[in-house]
Amino acid sequence: MTFDVHLPLTPLTREVSVHVDAPPERVWALVSDVTRIGQFSPETFEARWTRGSTGPAVGASFKGHVKRNGVGPTYWSLCQVTACVPNQVFEFAVGTDAITLNNWGYRLASDGDGTTVTEYFRIEPSLPMRLYWTVLGPLRGRTNERGMRTTLARMKAVLER
Repeated sequence: MTFDVHLPLTPLTREVSVHVDAPPERVWALVSDVTRIGQFSPETFEARWTRGSTGPAVGASFKGHVKRNGVGPTYWSLCQVTACVPNQVFEFAVGTDAITLNNWGYRLASDGDGTTVTEYFRIEPSLPMRLYWTVLGPLRGRTNERGMRTTLARMKAVLER
């Protein structure tokens, strides 16, 4: 399986892409269903819609149950959907109602008979997050890239069955 690991757009961003032999509609249904993330992510082992949200839409809320680095600590992350264009992009902010720590998302591009899926994250450029990324960024960036490759490989396997 071949992954494209893109050079950071900024020092606070990373992304990984893979081709999937499935149409964008099927890929979209999978990446925008946060309740399935536990099947794919090496860190987020479950998620559920919250605050009356029942599916993907800008402003919808959910929380993800995370086991940091796959070993701990374990905690819940509050998330809010920030971009939701069916068959194109699904993005969400992680943090609180007042503070966004980072953003995660998926971009989909029709590619022949399949779809190029790009998973990405972007750390918010606030001073505390810049300091965090200056100290731990190289290590965390590599961990996140490995996690994105794992997530996309698992999604690809399900979508290509």
